[in-house]
Amino acid sequence: MQKTFQNARSALPYILPALLLILSFVFLPMILNVYYSLFRWNAFSVERDFVGWEYYVRLFRDPVFYTAVKNNSLYAVISIVVQVGGGLVIAAILEDRLIRRWQSLFRTIFFIPSVISIAVVGLLWQLLYNPDIGLVNGALQMLGQNEWVHAWLGDSKTAIFAVIAVSQWQFTGYMVMLFLIAMHKIPEDLYESSMIDGANRIQTFFKITIPQIKEMILVGTMITVIGAFKVFDEVYVMTFGGPGRSTEVLGTMLYRAAFRNDEMGYASTIATVIFAITFALSLLQMKWSRSGQEG
Repeated sequence: MQKTFQNARSALPYILPALLLILSFVFLPMILNVYYSLFRWNAFSVERDFVGWEYYVRLFRDPVFYTAVKNNSLYAVISIVVQVGGGLVIAAILEDRLIRRWQSLFRTIFFIPSVISIAVVGLLWQLLYNPDIGLVNGALQMLGQNEWVHAWLGDSKTAIFAVIAVSQWQFTGYMVMLFLIAMHKIPEDLYESSMIDGANRIQTFFKITIPQIKEMILVGTMITVIGAFKVFDEVYVMTFGGPGRSTEVLGTMLYRAAFRNDEMGYASTIATVIFAITFALSLLQMKWSRSGQEG
């Protein structure tokens, strides 16, 4: 016990700088954000009026808040299906012996969108969705599907799906890379044994590949879900919550309150709720990861 204490004391000077940085730039701002959410204040005033839980009551009575939560949840569900599910299938295809020789080329093709600036991607797809000169409607017209020609970002029924589709195009390749890294660690003997036993590719995918990389699948799922509740850039660039706030998400709602309406207390409340959601999801990730190791 004494030796352990001495080791901890000797290590303290090395971890103290990092600990101070984490306390100063992570934990202190989180505590202050919760504190500021209890006051009415703006960016140009030194005075703060204590309002208690007023902003929280206002937030949970605001119908736009539930629209934002619904859009973030829709974002998460579609991202799990496309990014995690689709990325897993693509990675498995690239790991096939017939395609493996071309894997480096396909990895580059799939991964390039994820390193492009989100603002650039948003502007690019804004042009692609343009109802008059956009490539999406142009392609539909060339294929003779004129009934599908649409103002994708101008219709409240399709705008959120159009924005979500952009994120799937951009980040599915990132999931593919994560799954490929995990698949490379699977012993080749397992696949050879399954082939000797007469298993086909689909059977080996469900019986060998998925069980062997289940931890990476869990991590990828949680990264995707947490990212879906923190999404901001693509919505801000493409629609800024419109039309009619139909594409509003928690991030744009926070930005609107803070920098458009100058309601910093209300913005702090929204930020606190976003933190609570992402923190709860992080706890779930740690719990599931631990249970997977125990199993």
